[in-house]
Amino acid sequence: MTRSFACGAGAGGVDWQQRADVVVIGTGVAGLAAALAAHRRGSRTVILSKAPDTATFYAQGGIAVVLPHTDDSVDAHVRDTLAAGAGLCEPDAVRSIVADGYRAVADLVDDGARFDESAPGQWALTREGGHSRRRIIHAGGDATGAEVQRALDHAAATLDIRRNHVALQILHDGSAVTGVLVRNADGLGIVHAPSVILATGGLGHLYRATTNPEGSTGDGIALALWAGVGVTDIEFVQFHPTMLFDRDGSGRRPLITEALRGEGAVLRDARGESMTTHHPMGDLAPRDIVAAAIEARLHETGDECVFLDARAIDRFAQRFPTVTAACRAAGIDPTREPIPVVPGAHYSCGGVATDVFGRTELPGLFAAGEVARTGMHGANRLASNSLLEGLVVGARAGRAAVDHAGNVGAVMAKAEEPQHTALDRQVLQTVMTEHASVVRDAAGLQRLTDALAAATPRPMTTRAAAEDVALTVTARAVAAAALARNESRGCHHRGDHPDADPAQAFSRTLHGDHAEVCLR
Repeated sequence: MTRSFACGAGAGGVDWQQRADVVVIGTGVAGLAAALAAHRRGSRTVILSKAPDTATFYAQGGIAVVLPHTDDSVDAHVRDTLAAGAGLCEPDAVRSIVADGYRAVADLVDDGARFDESAPGQWALTREGGHSRRRIIHAGGDATGAEVQRALDHAAATLDIRRNHVALQILHDGSAVTGVLVRNADGLGIVHAPSVILATGGLGHLYRATTNPEGSTGDGIALALWAGVGVTDIEFVQFHPTMLFDRDGSGRRPLITEALRGEGAVLRDARGESMTTHHPMGDLAPRDIVAAAIEARLHETGDECVFLDARAIDRFAQRFPTVTAACRAAGIDPTREPIPVVPGAHYSCGGVATDVFGRTELPGLFAAGEVARTGMHGANRLASNSLLEGLVVGARAGRAAVDHAGNVGAVMAKAEEPQHTALDRQVLQTVMTEHASVVRDAAGLQRLTDALAAATPRPMTTRAAAEDVALTVTARAVAAAALARNESRGCHHRGDHPDADPAQAFSRTLHGDHAEVCLR
C-alpha cells in the first residue's frame, strides 16, 4: 500500500499526497494487465479509476489470436492487419504484438478467464470482418469483454485500486515524470511516482451516440498533450458499421457484434439491397469499408438506418445472448426480424505515440490500450485486435514502468491546479457529429474548428468538468488532424477528397493543447 502524508511547502495547495512506484490510470484490459505485471514485479502500484464501467466490459466479438496447431499463422494475421490499416501500420510493431498474442491469452487463462469451446480442450473460433481465417476466440457467446474484465478484476482484487479518482495532470520536471495530479472526494492531491501508465480508453463521447461507456472522454489524449507528448493518427476514428439504431438514442448505444456477419448474417438496405457487393469480402470487408458503404447508402436514400438480417443463424439466442438482450430491450426479436443498425463511433485507431512496450517520448510516461498508438492499427483497426493489443502492450508497459522506476528511484512532484477551457458538452457532441463523423470535408471541419475556438474557461472541480475539458482538447486534435489529411484513407473519409493520395501515406503527430500539426 502507498502511504499518505501531510502537505508540505511547495505542494501547490494540494489537500493530500501519496507515493508509489507506478501509477496506472484506468481499469480496463490494458490498465489491469499493466497493473498486474507491475505488481508481480514487486512494485508499489496504485490504480486510479474514475468510472465503474470500462470499454473492455462491453467488447462483444472476441480476441484475435493465432492458435498453435491450426491452419492459421502469424504471417496471415499480420497480412490481414496490414491490409485493414490502409498503409499506416508499422509492420514490425504488428508482428511483435501478434506474435506475442497466444502467450498473453495463456496468461489471461492463468488468471481465470474461460473461453467457449467447440470440443473439450479446444477453443471455438469465429471470423470477423477483414480476417482471412477463423481466429477469433470468444466467451459467453458474445460476452468476451465481460469475461476478460471479470478475470482481470478477480486477479487484481488485492491491488490498490482507487475508485472515483480523476487524473487532472501528468506532473514532470521537464525531463521525466514525477507524478499525477488527482481529484477525489478529499480534494486535490498528488501521487508522487516516477512511472505513470495511461490506460484511459477511448474518445467515443466526442459524438452524440457511441458504443463506448460514459467514461470514454479522451482523458489520456488531453493528459499527454498537456505533458508535451505527441499524439499520432488521431484523425482515424473507427465507426463500427453496426450500432443498434434508436431514433431518439444518444450516449452509449448497444453494439451489434461483427461476429453475426461472420456466422452468416447479411446487411441490406430498406429495399433489401446489399451495400458491399463492390468489395471481394462483401459484408465481411474491413470496418471502414462497410461503415462508409452504409453511410453512402443512407445519404443516397435518405433512410435512417439499414438492416442486419441474422434470422438464418441457428441457436441465435444461445450464441449471441448479449445482442439478443439488447434487441429485445428495444422491442426487436432478432430471430424473427432484421435488426436496424447504423455506424457508431467505436474506436480510436490513433492515440498517444508509443513503442510496442508502451514507452512515450517523455521518460516515465507510458500508454497502453486504446489511448495509445503503437502502429498496430494504422488507419483502421482490424476487428478483435483491440483486446489482443491491450493484453500484450499492457503487460509490457507494466514491466517497463517498473524497470524505469527502479532506475530513477523516489521523486518529488510540485503542482498547481491547471486552467483550461471547455465547450458545452452537448454543443461539442453536436458539432463533432455533424462535421467529423464517417465522412468529413474541409468546410465542415473548419466550422468545427471555429466552434471549438469559442470554448470558455472551466475549472476542473468535478469529474464532469474535467471530462468536458478533455473532450474539448481531444476534439481540437481530431479536427486539426482531419483537416490536414485531405484524402480518404482507412476510417478517415473526406467527401471533398474521396480517393487515397499515395503521397500522404504517412502518419501525423500533433503536439500542444491546441494541437498544431507537426508532420513527420
